[in-house]
Amino acid sequence: MIALALPAATTEEGFVAPTIDDTHYRDILPWGGEYGVLLEGGFGKQMLLTILSVVLIAAFFLVASRRNQLVPGKLQFLGESAYGFVRNSIGKDIIGGKEFLKYVPWLFTAFFFVLVNNIFGAVPFLQLPTFSHPGSAYGIAAIFFFLWVGIGLKRHGIRYFKLAVVPSGVPWYILLIVVPIEIISNFIVRPVTHSLRLFATMLAGHLIVTLAGSAIEYMVMTGNILLQGTSVLVLVGSVAMYMLEALIMILQAYVFTLLAAIYIEGALHADAH
Repeated sequence: MIALALPAATTEEGFVAPTIDDTHYRDILPWGGEYGVLLEGGFGKQMLLTILSVVLIAAFFLVASRRNQLVPGKLQFLGESAYGFVRNSIGKDIIGGKEFLKYVPWLFTAFFFVLVNNIFGAVPFLQLPTFSHPGSAYGIAAIFFFLWVGIGLKRHGIRYFKLAVVPSGVPWYILLIVVPIEIISNFIVRPVTHSLRLFATMLAGHLIVTLAGSAIEYMVMTGNILLQGTSVLVLVGSVAMYMLEALIMILQAYVFTLLAAIYIEGALHADAH
């Protein structure tokens, strides 16, 4: 199905591997023009799926919590279990104490927003993980970057920056080396890797499945019996990669939220680290 969205590779041309541009579908509603770079592009499938994810998540949890019965039905049980997983396994276990409760909404929203947008890549006909676009990954990582820095400033004041980059008990002559490393690590590398990890894994998996779909289409269209037979092996391999990618989609939602909780905990207890 992915191959249907890509330019068909003809036998005269030989196999033409799809590029990143081929996996980014045409804009549904283009804009731009006279206003230049700021308005280049348009409203595309990636934006549409992002909005759809918000609608689906809100609708599910509103319906699941509508009756709020003492003995929950299947939908309510599923909603409560999903909430409890983020609340206890990520929020409480990482942040700890009574402070974790105020940050559960952030973690809950991040987990299911990333999860649903990733899972779109495994849904037939949709087949686009929205975080395979760098802007989405950078955007959500930036939100949590400003969140945990803001938490650190609120808790410790301007002293937070010292606590974050100056380890206690380190001799001054070692600090000349350690402090620059800590600044780069905490305020540059950390937010960049938080986003890059999500973006890179989603893009890589999407490209692999896209490449397999395009290769199968080409092999079938050649008329060569040997290549047509080989396409079956490629199909089997692509199904295996498809299932692996689905697992990675779930794991990346967990890893992103887990790291967000770790960064929040670090900002809250910067004076204890």
